[in-house]
Parts: sequence; structure tokens; C-alpha cells
Amino acid sequence: MPDEHSVFSLGDFELQSGAVLPGAQLAYKTYGELNENSDNVVVLPTFYTGSHMRNEGFFGTGRAIDPARHYVVSINLFGNGISSSPSNTPAPFNAASFPDITLYDNIRAQYRLLTEELGVNSIALVTGWSMAGCQSFQWGAQYPDFVNAILPFCASAKTSEHNIVFLEGVKAALQADAAYADGNYTSPPVKGLKAFGRVYAGWAFSQTFYREQMYRLQGFDSAEALLQDWEQDHLDWDANDLLCKLRTWQQADISANDLYQNDFKAALNAIKAETIVIVCGNDLYFRPEDNQYEIEHIIGGELRIYESPWGHCVASPGNDPEFQHYLDQAISELLDN
Repeated sequence: MPDEHSVFSLGDFELQSGAVLPGAQLAYKTYGELNENSDNVVVLPTFYTGSHMRNEGFFGTGRAIDPARHYVVSINLFGNGISSSPSNTPAPFNAASFPDITLYDNIRAQYRLLTEELGVNSIALVTGWSMAGCQSFQWGAQYPDFVNAILPFCASAKTSEHNIVFLEGVKAALQADAAYADGNYTSPPVKGLKAFGRVYAGWAFSQTFYREQMYRLQGFDSAEALLQDWEQDHLDWDANDLLCKLRTWQQADISANDLYQNDFKAALNAIKAETIVIVCGNDLYFRPEDNQYEIEHIIGGELRIYESPWGHCVASPGNDPEFQHYLDQAISELLDN
């Protein structure tokens, strides 16, 4: 059955950079119904290589987020190939000419979708994994009076320098393919996309994951088999789309805007939403030390550390059922208050 989703037209959308993205579109899907009090809205942004389809692994019947009780709005990140992206935008803003998009831009567009199209006047919870969690932080700081609770998991309010360097590594692997042609390729840069996937796989899981050969739990008989699977997975992606989202990730900082003038502590202090942050102790991208600093400056915020050799991918639906229970428990605490 083909996927069905909705598209919100933003028109000529002025970006934080000052550039204008003509005919900008935000793709989304809703589940459940908005109640009479309009207080059951749960927003799920998408993660780095995610989509509204993949977000379906974070909610369901009997889960903490349940469309029978909640109005779930799953919103695709700019650059993911469904919302406006290098791969689907007409010239002259297509491919390598697609403008830089920040999380501030994404959340401003999402706010317009919720208020102008869906009639939402408050959000009960924004939550998400990885870049979706970064957007949860962004929501809390950018619209502090609109959001009642946030639960970012395996994410941060500001991308750390080490995280930026990790991303530079995978970017360089992709761009080293001569076929990439500075983003003006006429056919997919296959070698670069494969290299991107192989390098990425070394960061997605912990050292313990590989030492204990936990990839066997995913059906792979060797680390090489897992690497080949990551190669194939990234061949399904447009290279410019991957790099567009990567730039958005690198620039993530809830204070990098006119509201806070790069005062990170002030941006954290401004978050009024009840906040629980969950991090995996073995996540190689988003370190607990970074989240500890953040949570010290979010009034009433709480940090919870989940220990697992799955690393960053502990949160990928299906990998660790215990993490799903752990996450759902925390979500229930926020939604049931």
C-alpha cells in the first residue's frame, strides 16, 4: 500500500540565512484526532535519515504515545527527500544550490503548520531520537510558551565540536568520490555513498557492540556483512539530501538566533517545558557530559542515562525492547502530569 502523507505549502519561505526558498513544502502525517481542549498534541519531528513512516516505531496502540488518546503530528525534516530538499526542489535551488537550512528554520515552519493548517494552540509533548531530539530542544527554546513538555533522546541542544568532527569525516568520505562533482553529479556517486555508510557504521554502535559481535542479533554473521548493509542502505539516499541534513545537524544550537544572540545558557534557561532528557551512556555522537551541562541550565530538567552497548542505535525501533519500555515510562510521566 503506498504511503499517504500531507503537504503544507509555506510559499516563499525566508530562511534564517536571508535566502528565500520559493514554494517551500513541509510534508507531514497525522494520527488520531485533536480533542476538544486541544491539549493532546504530540509532535514527532524526524531524525537524520528518518521519515514520518519510520517515526511510526515510536508510538502505537497501548504505547505511551497512542493515537487513540493523542493527536500525533509527525513532521519531515527539510532535506529528507519528502519535505523540500535538494533532490525535489526545482532549479535554480536544486541539488548543490539548495540553501542552508537550520533547525530554527525547521521549527518556524513546523509552528506555521501547526497553527495555520492544523489549528493547534499548544503542544503537550515534543519528542524524538537524534536530530528529532535536537528539534525537541529547539521547540522548547524557540516557542517556550507553546510547549508543555519535551523529551529529547540521544540528542543535544547544541552540536558538540566532537560531533561536528565526526560528521566532517563521513562528509569527506562522500565528497572524495570524483563522481560527486561538488554536488553537481549526473549519476549517483556510488563509491562516495558506500564510503559514507561504512564510516557511519563505526560511530552508530559502541565498541562493546562490535567486541561482543552483537551485529549477530541483527542477522549479520560478521562486521563486514553489517558494513555492506550500511553501504546498500545509503545507496538509497540522494547525496545532496544527506549533506543538506548534515549541515543542519552541524549548525544545531538553540541559541544561534536573534532571540538569544548565541547566549547558550540564556536559551537553556528560557525553556519552560517540563523536560526529561534520555541519553545512552555509550552513544558516541551525543555524550552524557554534554547533556549534563544542558540539564543544569534547564529549570527543573532531568537527565536519565540508559546503559547499553547498542550506543546511538539503542533507540532505533526494534533494537532494544528494554529501551522502548524505558522511553515509554518517561513519556508517560510527562503526558500523564
